[in-house]
Amino acid sequence: MYPPQLVAPMKADLTNVGFQELLSAEDVDNYMQNAKGTTLVMINSVCGCAAGAARPGVKAALQRSEVKPDNLVTVFAGVDREATEKMREYTLPYPPSSPAIAIFKDDELVHFIERHHIEGRSAEMIAQHLQMAFEEFCGENA
Repeated sequence: MYPPQLVAPMKADLTNVGFQELLSAEDVDNYMQNAKGTTLVMINSVCGCAAGAARPGVKAALQRSEVKPDNLVTVFAGVDREATEKMREYTLPYPPSSPAIAIFKDDELVHFIERHHIEGRSAEMIAQHLQMAFEEFCGENA
């Protein structure tokens, strides 16, 4: 478990741009069972690829895209363990991965970016990937 003061800026990196934190397994179930529209889920992490590529890439994609998910939620791996474990049930059949980025339509997983698709890639590459995914899964014609 990481100290709250260490992860606070990493959490704020997403909540400051509109992400809702899901802090417990109950929060995740309540959200997912009532999800409407498209949802971007960021499984956040303290690792360097989260800080250097995933979070900046997600924020850039959201800032630039005309087509965006209806909802933004996040869980924090290694911090909010129960919430993360529960969210990972919704991202099956993919193995546990953090950071990771998922797009859901209602409660159906339609796109998933695993850690190995984030590591070694720039924030710009992540942003471009997400912008294409938003067009495909979040637009009026999706």
